Amino acid sequence: MPAFAYKGRNSRGDLISGVVEANSMDAVASQLINSSITPIDISEKAAGANELGELWAKLTARSPNITELILFSRQMYSLIRAGVPITRSMKGIMDATRNRVLVGAVRDIQSDLESGRELSAALARHPGIFAPLYISMVRVGENTGRLDQSFLHISQYLELEKDTRERIKSALRYPSMVIVAMAIAVTIINLFVIPAFAKIFARAHVELPLPTRILIGTSDFFVNHWPLLIGGVIAAVVAARWYVTTDRGMYQWGKYKIRIPLVGSIILRATLGRFSRAFSMSLAAGVPLVQALTVVARAVDNEYVGEHILGMRNGIERGEGLTRTAAATGMFTPLVLQMLSVGEETGQVDDMLEEVAGFYEREVDYEVKNLSATIEPVMIVLMGGLVLILALGVFLPMWDMATVSMGRR
Repeated sequence: MPAFAYKGRNSRGDLISGVVEANSMDAVASQLINSSITPIDISEKAAGANELGELWAKLTARSPNITELILFSRQMYSLIRAGVPITRSMKGIMDATRNRVLVGAVRDIQSDLESGRELSAALARHPGIFAPLYISMVRVGENTGRLDQSFLHISQYLELEKDTRERIKSALRYPSMVIVAMAIAVTIINLFVIPAFAKIFARAHVELPLPTRILIGTSDFFVNHWPLLIGGVIAAVVAARWYVTTDRGMYQWGKYKIRIPLVGSIILRATLGRFSRAFSMSLAAGVPLVQALTVVARAVDNEYVGEHILGMRNGIERGEGLTRTAAATGMFTPLVLQMLSVGEETGQVDDMLEEVAGFYEREVDYEVKNLSATIEPVMIVLMGGLVLILALGVFLPMWDMATVSMGRR
C-alpha cells in the first residue's frame, strides 16, 4: 500500500504533518477529514523510500513491554469509564502510542471491532502481545458489563507483575556481575599473566609443582585455542537459547531456576506470589475456578510451576478441594495452606489468595534486601580460592628457584 505525506490544520488551527498509508489521495483526504484535520497538502512518497522505511521499521520493531501494556490498559480504563466509544478510544490510543507493533495491533483491533467482532476475540488474534489471562479478564468484563473495571484490575496486576520482575532482576544482578568479573579476571590472567611467568620458569630449568603445571597447561590452552573457546561459548549460548524455547527446555529451565543456590527460593516465592495474585484477580472477576487455573498456569512464566498448577486443576476436576490439591504440589508452606483452607471454609478464596500474594511479596522483598549479605561471604570464599590457586601456582616454583639459588652460593 502506498504511503502519503500530508500537511493540515486541526480544529484549533495548529499545523500538523505526518505520513499515512492509503490506496489513494482521496482516501487520505477522507481519513484526515474524519479525524477533524483540514488537509493542505498531500503528496505520495517515493516507492523506494517507502520500501526502505518499511524495511527499517520491521528491523527495529519490538514487542510492547509491560510498561506499555500498563499504559494501554490504563488508557482503556479511563476512556471506557468516561463513556468514550471503544472504536474512538482505539483511535486516541493509536495517536498516543509510540510502539509500532502495538500501534499495528490496535489498528487491527479497531478494524475487527468495526466488523462486529468482540473486543476479547480481537485481542486474542494477537497472542504475542496479550496473554491468555489478559484476554480472559476482558472477556469477563464484556459478559458482566464491567469492562472498565476489568482493565483497571489488569493494569493493577501488570504493575505488581512489573514490580516482581524488577525484584527478581535485582536479586540476580549482584551475583551475575561478580561471576562475569571473575570470568574476565581468569581470562586476562591466563592470556597475559601466566605466560609471562611460564617463560621465567622455562629459563630456570626447575621441576614445576603440580599446581603450576595445571595453570600453565590451562594458559597454553587459552592462548592456542582462544578462537575455539569463543566459538564454543557462542555456540553454547545459541544452543541454550534455542533449547529454552522448546517445550521440554522451558520445563527444565523452569525447574532448574527455582533450585539455583541462594536465589532459587526467591524466584520460587516470586512465582508463587504471581500465581496467587493472578488467581485471586481471576476469581474476583468471576472467572470459573477450573478456567482460572488453566489461564493462570500460562501466566506464571514458569512451565515447571505451571505444570503443578495444571495438576491442581485436574485434582479439582476430580472433585478434590483447592487446599488438598495445593498441598499435593509440595510448593506451598503450611501457613499458606492454612490460609487457603480458611478461604474455602468462608467462601472468600479470592481474599485469602490476595493475602497469600502479599505474604510472598513481602518475603521476596525481605530476601532481596538481605541477598547481598548472604552472597558476599560465598563470593569472598570463591575469590579467596582463586587467589590461593594462583598464588600456589606462581610462588611455589619461585620459592624453589630461590632455594636452588641460595644453595649454589
